[in-house]
Amino acid sequence: MVLLFSLWINHLQSQTAMVNIESRNLTSLNGDWQVIIDPLGAGDWKEVWKEKKPQNKTDFIEHSFDGGPMLKVPGDFNSQLCELTYLEGNVWYKKVFNYKSDEEKRLFLHFGAVNYLANVYLNGEKIGSHEGGFTPFQFEITDKVKNGDNVLIVKVDNRRLNNGVPSAGYDWFNYGGITRDVNLIETNSTFIQDYFIQLKKGSLNNVLGWVKLDGTKAKQKVTIKIPELNKVHKTKANDDGYASVAFASNFSLWSPQNPKLYKVIIESETDVVIDSIGFRSIEVQGSKIVLNKKDVFLKAVNIHEENPYKGARAHSKEDAFILLNAAKELGCNLVRLAHYPHNENIVKEAEKMGLMVWSELPIYQFMQFSDSVVPQKMETMLKEMVSRDKNRSSVIVWSLSNETYPGTPNRTEALIELTQKCKTLDSTRLITHVINSQSYTNNSFIVRDELYKYSDLVALNEYIGWYLPWEGKPSDVTWNISFPNKPVFISEFGGEAVYGNDTEPTDEAANWTETYQKQIYQDQIEMFNTIPNLSGVCPWLLFDYRSLGRMNQVYQKGYNRKGLLSEKGEKKKAWYIMQDYFKTK
Repeated sequence: MVLLFSLWINHLQSQTAMVNIESRNLTSLNGDWQVIIDPLGAGDWKEVWKEKKPQNKTDFIEHSFDGGPMLKVPGDFNSQLCELTYLEGNVWYKKVFNYKSDEEKRLFLHFGAVNYLANVYLNGEKIGSHEGGFTPFQFEITDKVKNGDNVLIVKVDNRRLNNGVPSAGYDWFNYGGITRDVNLIETNSTFIQDYFIQLKKGSLNNVLGWVKLDGTKAKQKVTIKIPELNKVHKTKANDDGYASVAFASNFSLWSPQNPKLYKVIIESETDVVIDSIGFRSIEVQGSKIVLNKKDVFLKAVNIHEENPYKGARAHSKEDAFILLNAAKELGCNLVRLAHYPHNENIVKEAEKMGLMVWSELPIYQFMQFSDSVVPQKMETMLKEMVSRDKNRSSVIVWSLSNETYPGTPNRTEALIELTQKCKTLDSTRLITHVINSQSYTNNSFIVRDELYKYSDLVALNEYIGWYLPWEGKPSDVTWNISFPNKPVFISEFGGEAVYGNDTEPTDEAANWTETYQKQIYQDQIEMFNTIPNLSGVCPWLLFDYRSLGRMNQVYQKGYNRKGLLSEKGEKKKAWYIMQDYFKTK
C-alpha cells in the first residue's frame, strides 16, 4: 500500500521542463483567465476543479468561475486587482482550450513559473503539482487531453512556508500568480528533450556536451550543425536516448564587447530544434576571474524581477529592456539576478546585449536546513535552474545561497552537498555562495566561512555606512580573508535614500537623503582600493523595489529605497558616483 501511494505521488509531480521551448511547436495559453479568489482555501474541500453544477432546485454552488473577475496570464495577481494587493493565499485560474488530437503526436503543458505552489487539473482530474516560484515545469497530457474543448484549472498558492525555498522571511514582494508564459507543446512521439552544447571547461575551441532524446525510438542518429562555421557533427544516441557531443571549431567567442551568437541546429531522425548559442570560457585562475583567458572585472548591479514603473512582477521582453538598458547605461557588464532565477526573457536579452548573468537560488535567510524535505526542494530547484539556462553563454555564475548563517543547524552540510551536485550538473561555470557573516571591528574585516572552500569566489554583502557605522577611514580598512588566493566580489553594498530628498541635516541616516547615500558610495569606492584580489563590485541595487518589510511611512512607504534609481526611473546622486567608478574600471 505504501509503495502504491509513493508511486501515485511521484506520478503527480511535475516533470523537468524541456529546454528552448521557443523552437518548439507551441500554442500559447496566455491571455485572459477566469479566476476565483479563495483566501481561506475553501476551494479544496469544495472541489472547485470539478465545476459542479446545481442538479436540483435545492442545490446551490458557492464557488464558481462564472461571473467572476479575469486576470492576465502571465502576470502576478497582486498588481492586477487592488483587493489582491497584499494577498498571500489561494487564487484559482481557469482556461478553456480547444485541441484536435493526433495519434502520432505527444502533448505537453508547460509553465514558465507559478508562485509558489501550483496544483494543476485537466478536465476535472488532477494531473500534478509543482513547488517553487521561479523555475519552469511541465506535464505530459497526451493521454489526458480530448478532442474539442478542454478545461484547465490551476490552483495558485503564494503563502510563505517555513520549509519552503525561500523560507517565510525575505526582503522582496511576494508576487503570486501564474507569472510567466503557459504553452501547449506538441512533439513527435520521439523528440529532442534536452541538450548541452558549450565549450569544455578551460577550452576556447572544444565543445563537450550531449543530446537527450525521449520516446520509444530513442536510439537514433543525431547531427549538430552550425551553418556559419560550416560545421556538421554526427553522433548517435544509445538505447536510453543519450548522445555524447564532442567537436572543435574556430569560434568567435562571446563576450560583453562581442556578444556573438551562432545558429545551432540539433537534428535527430524524428525532430529538429534550433537555438542561438554563444561560446565562451569562464574560469578562476588564482585570484583572477578570466573570461576567454583574459582578466575581467565584474562591473555589476543587483536587479529584482520587478517592472518598477508598474510595481509588478517583470516577465516580458519589454520589462527586460527597462532593467537591462538601465544596467548598460550605468556601465555594467554583469547583472546579478537577485535572489531567484529570473524569467527567460531577461536572461536571453542580456545575452544579446553583452551582459553577463549571475543566476541565484532563493536559498535565503531563515532557511530550515534541518527540515528533512528542504534539501530535496533545494536540489529540485537547482536542477530546474541549471536545466533551463545551461546553454546561455551569458550565465557565468551559479549562486547557490545568499545570507545564510554558519550556526544554522545543517546549513553548511546541506550547502556543501548542493555545491557538489551543482558541479555534477554543470562544471563549466563559476559556483559561489554569498555570505554576510563576516565581522567588522576596529576598521578591519575578518572573513571566515567554510562555504568559501567550495566556492570559486569569495562573495560577500557588506553595508558599512548604513547598517554599521565606519570605525575609521575607508582608506585604512584592513582585511583578513580565510581563503586569500581567491577572487573577492562585493555582491552588495549601499544605503537608502528617497529621490529628491535632502532634508536637513543631510548627514543623518534617519532622513533618507540623497547626500547621505552619495557619501556611502564615495566611502565604499575609497574602501575598494583596500580589498585584496578585488574582482568585482555590485551595488544594491538598480531600482527602488517593493518590500513589505520597508514600512517607514514618511520615506519608504513599502519600498526598499536602496536603488540608484527611484521606482520612476529618476537618477539619485549615487548613480553618478557609481557610473563614474565603472568608467575607470
